[in-house]
Amino acid sequence: MLRSFRLGGIHPQENKLSAGKPITELGLPREVIIPLAQHIGAPATAVVQRGDQVKVGSVVAKTSGFVSANIHSSVSGKVTKIDAFFDAGGYKKPAIVIAVEGDEWEEGIDRSPELVRECSLSSKEIVDRILSCGIVGLGGATFPTHVKLMPPPGQQAEVLIINAVECEPYLTSDHILMMTKGEEILVGIKILMQALSVSQAVIGIEANKPDAIAHLTALSKQYPGVSVMPLKVQYPQGGEKQLIDAVLRRQVKSGALPISTGAVVQNVGTVFAVYEAVQKNKPLVERIVTATGKKLANPSNFLVRVGTPIAHLIEAAGGLPEDTGKIIGGGPMMGKALLSTDIPITKGSSGILVLPREEAVRKPMRNCIRCAKCVNVCPMGLNPAFLMRDVKYNDWDVAERGHIVDCIECGSCSYTCPSSRPLLDYIRMGKQTVMGIIRSRKS
Repeated sequence: MLRSFRLGGIHPQENKLSAGKPITELGLPREVIIPLAQHIGAPATAVVQRGDQVKVGSVVAKTSGFVSANIHSSVSGKVTKIDAFFDAGGYKKPAIVIAVEGDEWEEGIDRSPELVRECSLSSKEIVDRILSCGIVGLGGATFPTHVKLMPPPGQQAEVLIINAVECEPYLTSDHILMMTKGEEILVGIKILMQALSVSQAVIGIEANKPDAIAHLTALSKQYPGVSVMPLKVQYPQGGEKQLIDAVLRRQVKSGALPISTGAVVQNVGTVFAVYEAVQKNKPLVERIVTATGKKLANPSNFLVRVGTPIAHLIEAAGGLPEDTGKIIGGGPMMGKALLSTDIPITKGSSGILVLPREEAVRKPMRNCIRCAKCVNVCPMGLNPAFLMRDVKYNDWDVAERGHIVDCIECGSCSYTCPSSRPLLDYIRMGKQTVMGIIRSRKS
């Protein structure tokens, strides 16, 4: 029997329209917009000025704290401005604009397709290379990878878990990556095992990807300590805490870090980026992005340079349909509606979803009928209906006692609510407020 996490969960329609589509390298735009905040933590600090010439791989912004990440130019050309631009969340944030003048790469970056298996670097040297290349979590959370590889004092990693679940509907970028870069992913896993000093790694893949399960299972036989675990199709299995529960049968306590269970979780796309950073000295300047939607002419998986406006991506997928209602950054469950097609692709952009008008309109909200469906599907064991009430009435103490900060914002509650109540919207807003109150109290 296939394993899964033990609390809550749903199974929305998968809509993997771009499954099996090969990776298409997207052409360069006229200019890129590179935000300074492409990761959890402190935004990077710009180290270039207007008029500077840069190459692909040039450092344009450096870390400004322990939890931060370097940012590199994804194109060669001239810095034309450093200004505030709208990000995927709808806020204006500082970004560097570079006019594209070619595709000249920094020396020392190995762009050859040859597989490099052996890694002679020490654990510290591996972490330093990952830090230097600006690698962050590519599953959406964008946590700086080097930080995850340095557990806090008193915590010890026992097992590395690779998140290859891709449970979000529509998205297929991880799936195609596994099918085309399997060897590189396995080498990347061994590098991360070396950095963490662990002897076991488990690749979790949901059962709706049998080809990826078979492919990586065959390859893993050459890599001692690495195994593949097929998992039941259950959203949100890609959540870090849910995946740890599914694989290890250990649960992360409220307020604790995942490392408290002995596990370090890395997304499969992050693993490939680690391989390229450590073995090829390649910074994170491009990633695979799924452009999809039921009315798109050509849902596909694209290799896209960071900073590319999403309009360039949508055009390559067949153009924006006339009946478009919303453009979502990410998938339909955890993604956010974008303000315009000028918003750039960032390190955390896993997909662009174009929703037709009939699917983008919210149904009228009705009164809560106390059916408890939202409670039954919550993978964190919360009471979303009560939390929405607490936020609505600014009852922050009660919301904190209800563990609102434990919400992983998966959207399962809103998806299942028969009264069409915007549970996640209220909880997401209240979570930020309560977290701010907690930070103020601690300081």
